[in-house]
Amino acid sequence: MTYFQLSLTLIFVLIPLVLSYTLKLGLEKDILIATIRSTIQLLLVGYLLTFVFDGNHPIYMLLMILLMIVAATQNIIKKGKGIKGITWMIMLSMISVEIITQGVLLIFHIIPFEARYVIPISGMMIGNSMVLSLLFLNRFTSEVTHQQDQIELILSLGGNEKQAIHNALMSAIKNAMIPTIESLKTMGLVQLPGMMSGQIIGGADPMVAVQFQILVLFLLMTAATLSSVIVGFLSYKTLFNQHMQFIGLYEKETTKQ
Repeated sequence: MTYFQLSLTLIFVLIPLVLSYTLKLGLEKDILIATIRSTIQLLLVGYLLTFVFDGNHPIYMLLMILLMIVAATQNIIKKGKGIKGITWMIMLSMISVEIITQGVLLIFHIIPFEARYVIPISGMMIGNSMVLSLLFLNRFTSEVTHQQDQIELILSLGGNEKQAIHNALMSAIKNAMIPTIESLKTMGLVQLPGMMSGQIIGGADPMVAVQFQILVLFLLMTAATLSSVIVGFLSYKTLFNQHMQFIGLYEKETTKQ
């Protein structure tokens, strides 16, 4: 694809811009910002990955992965406002997912220890963990808010923190995992995944592309589970004080002000 051909794809930006303006959705600014940011970020990452792939050094790979984890964490912590220590919880979750998934892949020689394999797969795992953590935090904060009376009732009857928060926590974890599970059910019938499509467009054998895509799908399911469970079980205790009293989310924000 030439740069001229790439520039023609701006037609697909113009269509939502026109529709947003016509329907008075007020999304024109967001669309333009998203377009400019994504283009610049992808071009910079393209040049950076070229350097990393050419060097193929473990330090470069590690720094690239850390950069992705930090960027993803910064995007998530806004949604965890009111949960004490949410930054290190998110980072620990992503690092754990990365170590477990890459550990299995490399120990059993499923993929070679090369930048062009490790970094793209790491990016998919970290990106998926970011989305799942956002889903979990949105749901968890909502569940805690709506079940506050139930939580305090269980505590007043002698229940501990884990018993009081159990329903809200399990509901949030379950709802965060459902989109990934449901997408797996229709994979190959309703949609052709991005990695598989990219490899086929790049000239790879369709069956080889399918094998890599199956690998990624299974990894995504693990990432979905681990992200929700780790963040969930680390964060719920921050909603209670040392006397097993429910502090909640908004009380903490008020205290800080």
